[in-house]
Amino acid sequence: MRHLKLPDHQSYNGSQIEPMWAFRQFQIKESNIVTWIGPMKIKTSKIIDYEDLNLEIKADEMIHFIIEHFDCQPADIRICYHRQRLFVTIVKDLLAEQGIVTERDGDDLYFQDKKLNVSVATCSQNCMKIHFGMNLKSEGTPKDVATVGLLECRIRLDKEEVQDLIDQICKGYIREISSIEKDIAKTKVF
Repeated sequence: MRHLKLPDHQSYNGSQIEPMWAFRQFQIKESNIVTWIGPMKIKTSKIIDYEDLNLEIKADEMIHFIIEHFDCQPADIRICYHRQRLFVTIVKDLLAEQGIVTERDGDDLYFQDKKLNVSVATCSQNCMKIHFGMNLKSEGTPKDVATVGLLECRIRLDKEEVQDLIDQICKGYIREISSIEKDIAKTKVF
């Protein structure tokens, strides 16, 4: 699984959750995680969670993680949701190591009862996709949702520490997926 870091300030608009996005944009031919820091404003036509169809989904500055898996054919939405929850748990654990204690409810993390992220999982016939966006600041988020940004959760969390956290999250997730694959390969099945 490959991790690609993009330059910051690119906007997430929902098109990045489409199948084969990393291949079409960056010629990545394997399972991958693409990350960057930038705003988010999802077009109504790109919203894939039916519960969110009439909601405004936006933020001025987020860390974006786009995860794509090709290892299960046809792609399996149940496995995709399991992987999404695994990813969120890894983020939660790494934040706790930074002194940022959050509560998890499904695929959402809360800091002092304020929502820290957005996330969605989906699949096509050949790939599973996850978007996890974590607020850096609460500015620009919808007014009807109590939100918080990562930089507001801990005093003096600088951009270098944020970049290090992004790397740790991706390495942790890739390590877990690789470990699962190794366990599958060494297990006798009856």
